[in-house]
Amino acid sequence: MTDFTFTCTGVRADPYAAGPTLVFRLWITASGTEPGAVSRVHALALRCQIRIEPARRGYGTGEAAALHDLFGERARWGTTLQPLQFAQVAVMVPSFTGETEIDVAVPCTYDMDIGYGRYLSALEDGEAPLLMLFSGTAFTGAGGFHVEPVPWDREAPFRMPVEVWREMVEQHFPGCGWLRLPRDTMADLLAFRSRHAFASWEATVRALLDGAEAAQQQPPDPAWAGAVLPRAAERTAP
Repeated sequence: MTDFTFTCTGVRADPYAAGPTLVFRLWITASGTEPGAVSRVHALALRCQIRIEPARRGYGTGEAAALHDLFGERARWGTTLQPLQFAQVAVMVPSFTGETEIDVAVPCTYDMDIGYGRYLSALEDGEAPLLMLFSGTAFTGAGGFHVEPVPWDREAPFRMPVEVWREMVEQHFPGCGWLRLPRDTMADLLAFRSRHAFASWEATVRALLDGAEAAQQQPPDPAWAGAVLPRAAERTAP
């Protein structure tokens, strides 16, 4: 059996990807059963599951407030700070002997309804604790051809700089956030924008916010107040 080990050596944001994408640099070694022996790998069909382990770092006051929706009050974090699924990708590793280094591209989303998106956006600085879990099928053999599984216990911890995540988001959503709405709500919003001929979605949402704020600040109608107050007085009279 071939002994596989995996180490994540770095991560970068892919500036040329069509959508938000992180590229993890992965170092793979394949050794034989005897000390010092290396193995010939004809191909490696690798599966990689990446998850966030939030319990493996500390959080400031602002971060704790931003993470309240995910994990609740800080006093409950001992039980609620559970791992979050980040990604699951497959990659075909070409032939190598002993060791090799590859890129693992991971498409991402800035959808704030997705747990890992909310988590990473809440971090102010530092690193996000990740754990990469590996499985797959290896085609090995120096003088022949063997098929063997990648053991399910292969894993590699990695601490991803928060700045890399922010760089990736900024490349695709410069200075912007991302909001997902139901189709019916989106249709109503589009109709409102068309009726008022707003040039952008920013202007559309700003008009709605300004209108809601103005409605809250508008004083009550004196005629309406005069009609209600006597009745209230009648109810409180002995």
